[in-house]
Amino acid sequence: METRHARYPFARDARRAVQEAGVDLVEVVREEDAVVERATQRVQNALTERDIGERVASDRIELLSYPVARVLVSLVDENVCTRYYAQAEANRAEERFRADFAAEAGRGVVTRTDLLREFDLADTVRALREGGFEADVATYLRLATSLRGDEWRLVNRPLDAGVVPVSEPELDTLLREAVQERVEDGLPLGVPDAIGDALDDPLAAIRETLADLDLTREIDTVVPDLFPPCMQHLLDAVQRGDHLPHHSRFALTAFLGNIGLSTDEIVELYEVNPGFGEEMTRYQTDHIQGESSPTEYTAPSCATMQAYGDCVNPDALCEHISHPLSYYEAKLDDAEDDDLEDWREERDTDEESADA
Repeated sequence: METRHARYPFARDARRAVQEAGVDLVEVVREEDAVVERATQRVQNALTERDIGERVASDRIELLSYPVARVLVSLVDENVCTRYYAQAEANRAEERFRADFAAEAGRGVVTRTDLLREFDLADTVRALREGGFEADVATYLRLATSLRGDEWRLVNRPLDAGVVPVSEPELDTLLREAVQERVEDGLPLGVPDAIGDALDDPLAAIRETLADLDLTREIDTVVPDLFPPCMQHLLDAVQRGDHLPHHSRFALTAFLGNIGLSTDEIVELYEVNPGFGEEMTRYQTDHIQGESSPTEYTAPSCATMQAYGDCVNPDALCEHISHPLSYYEAKLDDAEDDDLEDWREERDTDEESADA
């Protein structure tokens, strides 16, 4: 296991190094406290500092702490934890590879070309003679989808023959997005009980940190047009009067509660459903919202939606999103302020008309 593996543990050759060393993850989490401690730090710091913390001296501990951290994030199985962790790993990776790129020839651990090959981008991102790079539009859109700022919108960039010019710093930002995509890939993992049981204490510590943080964005705008396709599908089904199975009702109810709808508003939506019973619907909604239970439930992750067959009509953004709430937040972030204000005014007008 080499320094480059420890610096870039998400890379394919780092994974091969772990496999070739014959590492048994069960033994690691049971017997190597230093690895578990560093893995816990990676996740804790991601939640509190948006960073994974300083690396330890041992390349082996640093490298093995990465898969253990992914296991911990999977056991927590909260969208906000997954997102912050992946962002933190990507932020630290960007700091490292920018330093490598700026190092004197031969002194950097990786080159920009190395990373383009790592993420299978060598054929779709090319250096230009006059400086900078060009990216095939499909690659650009995939990596720039989650980036904020008008400068990243395709409509604001030159587009010629299916390629988009990007500067060197912009390409590095896109590479950071590729790292985040790689880190998030496959999360949450299926974790064997033998591993999960050995991580009870660090898992409890991470959950406590998560509970102490106010990580829930206040979303005061309910715009069905911006809902993820899965939730639009479920909402359309409700409004048609279709009967929804329990898992679908739970997913939609939790999502609507998470984005700010009250119990009364959610119950009203279900009135058109066959077999609607206000008392039972109100009870279930209050339970999911945490009004009559100790837990306010979060809408299921995309992986769970897929498992239950509720993932319907996924679009391009879905490929880069691991949770319906992340999709909705991204859409709200991208929406123009004037449009959001129009939606708010329309909602307020509808509410005033209903009250009249």
